[in-house]
Amino acid sequence: MKIIVLGAGAWGTAVAMSAAQHPAGHAVTLWARDAAQADQMRAERQNTRYLPRIPLPPSLTVADGAFATLWPGADLVIVATPMAALRGMLQALRGCAAPVAWLCKGFEAAAAGSSDTFGLLAHEIQALVAPELIAGVFSGPSFAQEVALGQPTALVAASAHAKVRDALVSAFHSPSVRVYANEDIVGVEVGGAVKNVLAIATGLCDGLELGLNARAALITRGLAEMTRLGLALGARPDTFMGLSGLGDLVLTATGDLSRNRRVGMLLAEGKTLQQAVESLGHVAEGVYSARTVAQRAAALGVDMPITRAVVALLDGQLTPSDAVVTLMGRGPASELM
Repeated sequence: MKIIVLGAGAWGTAVAMSAAQHPAGHAVTLWARDAAQADQMRAERQNTRYLPRIPLPPSLTVADGAFATLWPGADLVIVATPMAALRGMLQALRGCAAPVAWLCKGFEAAAAGSSDTFGLLAHEIQALVAPELIAGVFSGPSFAQEVALGQPTALVAASAHAKVRDALVSAFHSPSVRVYANEDIVGVEVGGAVKNVLAIATGLCDGLELGLNARAALITRGLAEMTRLGLALGARPDTFMGLSGLGDLVLTATGDLSRNRRVGMLLAEGKTLQQAVESLGHVAEGVYSARTVAQRAAALGVDMPITRAVVALLDGQLTPSDAVVTLMGRGPASELM
């Protein structure tokens, strides 16, 4: 297969490395927006900024410049940019005949000055700006570093189109990566978006040393929030018990490599949001999409108290301790609510 990966951040690089090492011998090109970064990667054969000391496979090609010259004749195009850049990338890919899949997780923030009251999931953006694309999402519980090192990982290829699902399975299913197909793109995307917000909450919990009981409670009630929102948007309930729901939530909420969890821990230490984000050196999608998740839930009449508390924390309306008091001070309710 000829595979193009657009975006040379940590996850885009890891995915390109995985495909390049596939036993089928795929021809993989990793495109970097920054020409200087591309030059450095070609010279050093590693992504020093995002995945230092992990060598790129010899067969992986690193490119820069106009990426429109890369995708003609491709069998699969992967968009590996943050959510904020997805709309522009999809617009640039209009007319692409190959299956397209994105890696980003989150809701797009509503544009400043627009009449929209909330942002969109990735497949909703694609339906607006590039409806002719045959597209989907590649998601699931995965840290870039572990995928780049070839450690065992299971992921989900979600799309309404069998051609997209089949292309992703052919590109990535290997001895180190197991790929499951799923038609429920709504559920997979909601899981990927909401788990980042919930991971900030569990990071706060861990940073305040509230204990494992509190962490388990947050994860469990967070899964309930995620499921409520997904069902309101038309997702299937069983998706949230799978890799892109429970699986990704547990990984991001508990793993030491989680950037979103790290944000919560830094806020618990007394850092400002700006200090926390700047210290990461990577994008933490939960910070970017938390408010939009809450806005979308409110528009649908879906109760998401953990998400609301995270937004208030990020906006400086609650201190870390106050956020805990707010959540624990809620009145009794049925567990099924």
